[in-house]
Amino acid sequence: MASALPRPDPLALSTVQPAYLLAPGDVMLVQVFQVDDLEREVRIDNNGRVSLPLIGDVAAAGREVADLEREVAARYRDGFLKDPQVSIFVREANARRVTVSGAVNEPDIYPLVGANLTLQQALAQAGGVTSVASRRNVVVFRTVEATKMVARFDLSDIEQGLAPDPQIYGGDIVVVYRSDARLLLRTMLELTPFVMVWRAYQ
Repeated sequence: MASALPRPDPLALSTVQPAYLLAPGDVMLVQVFQVDDLEREVRIDNNGRVSLPLIGDVAAAGREVADLEREVAARYRDGFLKDPQVSIFVREANARRVTVSGAVNEPDIYPLVGANLTLQQALAQAGGVTSVASRRNVVVFRTVEATKMVARFDLSDIEQGLAPDPQIYGGDIVVVYRSDARLLLRTMLELTPFVMVWRAYQ
C-alpha cells in the first residue's frame, strides 16, 4: 500500500478564492448606515448599471464590491450626506456558475445564489450524491489568476462535523467520483498539472 501523501491545512482551498467581479444579472443589497430610506435591493442591468436614490445610475459590472462601495459613498458624500458608510451585499451572483458533476442525481451548471455557498449546499442543489458515489472522493477544481487548483474532500467527515464544510465560489467545478473510480481519480490528479491544495490518499 502506498504511503500517505502530505496533508496540508484542509481550509487551504477556502482561503484561496478568486476575486469576484460584479456582472449583469447580479442582485445586490445596498445599505447606507443609519439612512434606512436609501436602502435598496437592485439588480445590475444588461448595460452593467444600477440605479440608486439621489445619485442615479452607477456603473457596477466588472468591479469588485469594495470598489463600488467607495464610489457610491463618494457620490452620496458629494452634496447629500456628510460621512456616508455604504455596505453592499451580493444576494444573487447569477452571472457566476458552479458546475456539479459526477455521481450526483442532477449534474448541471448552477447559478451561485447568495453570498455564501458551501460544498454541501452545492451538492444539495444537484439533488445530492447517488448510491454509487465515493463520499471520500469529492473533488473541487478552482482557477485563481490562471493557476489551477484542486482539493479532495471527504463528504462523510463534513456531514459528521469532523471536517469543515468548504466554501464554493463562482467558476468552481465540483466532481463526485464513483466508488469504483478511485484509481482513475488518483492517476488523473497525479498526472494533471494542478496545485494540490489538499490531498491525503492512502
